[in-house]
Amino acid sequence: MKFLANVYISGANEPLMVGNFIGDFVKGSQMDIYPEEIQKGIRLHRSIDHFTDTHEIVLQSKVRLRDQFRHYAPVIVDVYYDHFLAKNWSTYSAVPLMDYTTQFYQKIQTYIDILPKGVIHMLNYMSKDNWLYHYQFLEGIQRAFVGMSRRTKFESKMEQAVEALKDHYSAFESEFQSFFPLLQKHVSNFE
Repeated sequence: MKFLANVYISGANEPLMVGNFIGDFVKGSQMDIYPEEIQKGIRLHRSIDHFTDTHEIVLQSKVRLRDQFRHYAPVIVDVYYDHFLAKNWSTYSAVPLMDYTTQFYQKIQTYIDILPKGVIHMLNYMSKDNWLYHYQFLEGIQRAFVGMSRRTKFESKMEQAVEALKDHYSAFESEFQSFFPLLQKHVSNFE
């Protein structure tokens, strides 16, 4: 899962949400510098990553992309799944997506002093262009893929990922809809 799902799945616990949001930017023992509840969010992020990366439904999505995108397929699937969460937001939340994302950007700013530099850099662009809200639109995830493609060390072809999504849209959406409740159940059992 990518950013929107990680924020959403953290619920109303702000420090847990912060930890879950910054999880990809915190390596190994770097976690020890954060307050306990943020550490718990980082551990939750890692648990979500492991559950997602090894789940058979998600593996189906990745296999469909592997020939074209190689080791970038998991990242692309994460963004696809955020797209489906955003697109179907009213199924998951009574709070409109625009309000939800605006509130998230306001909350995360209160933690700016402890966020990793990479998160702060990304957050400037993310909040300015409201990536999380725009994930519901193909144009929004296209911008995300183009930006990610520019930052990869190797040729990723991620700028072509929206076309791959269009080619198998209903299959990816069905896989997301099957997987996301399982992820929610997994998170509900997280200690």
